[in-house]
Amino acid sequence: MTGGQETFTFNAENVEKAKDVLAKYPEGWQESAVMPLLDLAQRQNQGWLPKAAMDFVADMLGMPPIRVYEVATFYTMYNTKPVGKHHVQVCTNLPCWLRGSDEITGQCKKSLGIDFGMTTEDGMFTLSEAECLGACVNAPMIQIGDDYFEDLDASSTKSILDELKNGASPKPGSRTGRHTCEPAGGLTSLTGKDKDAGGK
Repeated sequence: MTGGQETFTFNAENVEKAKDVLAKYPEGWQESAVMPLLDLAQRQNQGWLPKAAMDFVADMLGMPPIRVYEVATFYTMYNTKPVGKHHVQVCTNLPCWLRGSDEITGQCKKSLGIDFGMTTEDGMFTLSEAECLGACVNAPMIQIGDDYFEDLDASSTKSILDELKNGASPKPGSRTGRHTCEPAGGLTSLTGKDKDAGGK
C-alpha cells in the first residue's frame, strides 16, 4: 500500500454524495458504506486511494483504519497507487483466454509500449491484468474506466486505444454488433410465433 499525499478530505460535492450514501444504511450499520465511500474517494483522487483517503473514510465511519485498508487492498476495483487517466484492465480469466485474451494483451502492450502494472510516461494509460470482469459471454473484453469493450480482436483493441490517444471517447460495448448478451450468431430459437403453441 502506497502512502502518497499527506491529507485528504471530500470536496463539497462529495460531502453531499457521502451523506446520501450513509443515509442508505440503518443506524449502527454505517460501516457497510465503506465500499461506496472508498469508490467516491478514489474518483475524487484521480483514480487511486492514498493512505490519507483511506484514513479519512475510516474516521468518517468510526472504523479502525486497518479494516478499511483490508477492504481497499482486497478488491481490485481499488487502486492503492496512482494510475493513468485511462486505466486499461485486460481480463485474462479462462473464458477470455479461450477466446483470445492473449492477442488482446499483446496488442495493448504493443500499442501502449508498456507491460502489466506499468503506466505510460505521459501518465495517460495504466495497463493491468484483471482476473474476471464478469462479461464472459462477450469475451474477450477489456475495461477502461467504467466502460466495457467486448468481443474484441487485435484490430478493434488498437482502434479503441488509438481513439483514446487522440482524445476521443470510443463507444463501449460489443465490437461485433452483438446486442448485449445475445448469441453471437443471432437468435436460433423463439424467433417467431408457433401456431401449434397458441401463436396467432
